[in-house]
Amino acid sequence: MRLNVVLVEPEIPQNTGNIARTCACTGARLHVVEPLGFRLTQKQLARAGCDYWDEVDLVRWPCADAFFEAHGADELHLFTGRAERSFADVRYGTGAFLVFGRESRGLDAAVIGRFAERCVRIPMREGLRSLNLSNAVAVAAYEALRQQGWPWLG
Repeated sequence: MRLNVVLVEPEIPQNTGNIARTCACTGARLHVVEPLGFRLTQKQLARAGCDYWDEVDLVRWPCADAFFEAHGADELHLFTGRAERSFADVRYGTGAFLVFGRESRGLDAAVIGRFAERCVRIPMREGLRSLNLSNAVAVAAYEALRQQGWPWLG
């Protein structure tokens, strides 16, 4: 089983391209939940992902409801600034899903409420809103992979 990165309604193509590159380099599967704020064929998306797109295991979902219906019982870790627990204080099993919301407003309150016990945050200074989405994914993915002993990575 491999690590899963989930982007719920991403809005910025360059972030998604950078995340795709991180997924290619780490062997993580990338789940993209529609609607997107761009087309997957946009030039900025391709440029940010460079020539790594052929190495990305990409799964597209038509909506958040479809994704959560299929994976709600799986090991989900929802990243939100509204969580109390640090992402470093949880264990990530093989096949874990790291779930991130859109750049402008994160995950919907209903999703956070439904999975409140699975929400985590990346600690940061008081008064600042968030890390860039692609940076947050990289921080989270590498912590999960570190805990797993760097599977597939040399």
